[in-house]
Amino acid sequence: MTLLECINGPEDLKQLNQDQLTCLAGEIRDVLVETVTKTGGHLGPNLGVVELTIAVHRVFDSPRDKIVWDTGHQAYVHKLLTGRFAQFGTLRQRGGLTGYPSRAESEHDLVENSHASTSLSYADGLAKAYKLRGEPDRTVVAVIGDGALTGGMAWEALNNIAAAKDSRLVMIVNDNGWSYQPTIGGLAEHLAAIRVNPRYEHVLDYIKTTLPRAPLVGPPLYGTLHRVKKGIKDVIQPQVMFEDLGIKYVGPIDGHDERLMETALRHARDFGGPVIVHVITKKGFGYPAAEQNEIDCLHQFPAAGAQPGTWSRVFGDELLAIGARRSDVVAITAAMLHPTGLAYFADAYPDRTYDVGIAEQHAVTSAAGLAMGGLHPVVAIYSTFLNRAFDQTLMDVALHRLPVTFVLDRAGITGLDGASHHGMWDGSILQLIPGMKIAAPRDAKRIAELLNEAVEISDGPTVVRFPKGDVGGEVEAVAKLGDMDVLQLPAPGLAEDVLLAGAGPMALTGLEIADRLAVHGIGVTVVDPRWTKPVDEALVGAARRHRLVVTVEDNGRVGGFGDAVARLLRDHDVDVPVKTFGLPQEFLPHGTRKEVLDEAGLTSQQLALHITEAVARRSSAEVVEAAPEGRPVE
Repeated sequence: MTLLECINGPEDLKQLNQDQLTCLAGEIRDVLVETVTKTGGHLGPNLGVVELTIAVHRVFDSPRDKIVWDTGHQAYVHKLLTGRFAQFGTLRQRGGLTGYPSRAESEHDLVENSHASTSLSYADGLAKAYKLRGEPDRTVVAVIGDGALTGGMAWEALNNIAAAKDSRLVMIVNDNGWSYQPTIGGLAEHLAAIRVNPRYEHVLDYIKTTLPRAPLVGPPLYGTLHRVKKGIKDVIQPQVMFEDLGIKYVGPIDGHDERLMETALRHARDFGGPVIVHVITKKGFGYPAAEQNEIDCLHQFPAAGAQPGTWSRVFGDELLAIGARRSDVVAITAAMLHPTGLAYFADAYPDRTYDVGIAEQHAVTSAAGLAMGGLHPVVAIYSTFLNRAFDQTLMDVALHRLPVTFVLDRAGITGLDGASHHGMWDGSILQLIPGMKIAAPRDAKRIAELLNEAVEISDGPTVVRFPKGDVGGEVEAVAKLGDMDVLQLPAPGLAEDVLLAGAGPMALTGLEIADRLAVHGIGVTVVDPRWTKPVDEALVGAARRHRLVVTVEDNGRVGGFGDAVARLLRDHDVDVPVKTFGLPQEFLPHGTRKEVLDEAGLTSQQLALHITEAVARRSSAEVVEAAPEGRPVE
């Protein structure tokens, strides 16, 4: 039996000696590589925090002491050390362990949010709560990467943490030089400088121990130098940034030396106030394939980059072509250069590409400034992360009617990353924004087509949203309905029973539904709206010719495309019933896209059954209405 198999919780970990801890670290890395290369997931970050996580659980008493993992993609080791080794092979599989901390899985998991830069705010509130509740012996630990530390929310939290002098709060800055991309901006330079400069304490210790012994001049000179201590720190080590906030700083510490990590964390724990422990680690440590991966040290396995045949790659290739024609088109992303497909544009036009790090709000308002300056920014971002910049999209971009194009990758069901990553909110929240136009391509050709249309719009913001994964086959229109594509008309001999509008890839699901309904004698007109906001008013006349209107979307039902269609028909006094199908307004668990859609009732078979029943009810109602008064209906 291995050491890891004997670890049922943090208490077991505390019984091991140093040699056993070294052996355990190796076993953990073996399990990480063996499992994640099969299940997929975040490999590089977890390989880099093995010793760090061991030290955290040996020094602190989870779950009484609370550990908050920023973004959570570096919490696999934490799962292994808190009693989940036996289930670890189910990582990211339907019904198995999630790829992030999960309150349903363990009392040791506190924060499920996988969005970056939030841990310090959670920790600030927790520490204050324990103080007010009279529990001063409880410590809150926040583990935040240097990439997440570039987020503005983290610095807002630091500003408040600094004012709470007696908060028992330990902030571990895991500095591995990478977030999703190499950390961007001034903070990256700051942390890099720390790695190569001598520690100022060495100089101060020399001054403190040597100068006071000198007769006459010694003590006065020492006092003078002590008063300029801050100046010495400025010159010798930039860690003064944190100490100027009033937060005690420890480090930098070698994050792969478990013994040193423990020592530093024990000092931080016993300090009694907020402390930053600056830890230097190497992403992918101990696994050569990850250490030598130049893009992101196997941050995610398999690679999260835009592969040929994926929606992201098709977008990236088309934006590159647009950039060659239009010098005013620029690209912005928030630490998602490779996954969103922007890397190709960046290689060709580095001076027109801006990766702002984990700072979605800044990305959007910076895009507004670029648009005000006469350019057309394309902001490529995951759908789930745009939620964080709603106010900037509304008030900084839309209010000024600026030509900014948002390309929302991973819209709809994203699969194995789970609830925090499903892009099922943008289709609703963006419907609220005046002047916003939203496009949902059904296939690769439509990505290119709609992206080109979007960047030609100059009087307001636009969105192009598409899911994760392979694009699939292309389907051409058989007719036009306004600016919409008609993909299929009722088969000869069938009536115009159902008008089905499928948003984006769900239009292709609509074709499958139509074929199933045709077998039952129900005629279906399948329409791809192309633009889900504003809804094309040509739907009004078409709806009047049909007995039932159906919308299908890979987005939450509330406030989405379906609700917009229903509202349009009500406004035009169309009394044809409308059935709206979409994702339930819930936090959906992880699983493959197919599994999640199946559970949500959005497969062609399930939808065909619901629509058949709705048509049958409609037919029965029509028969009742048509029956002569007083005669029973046979």
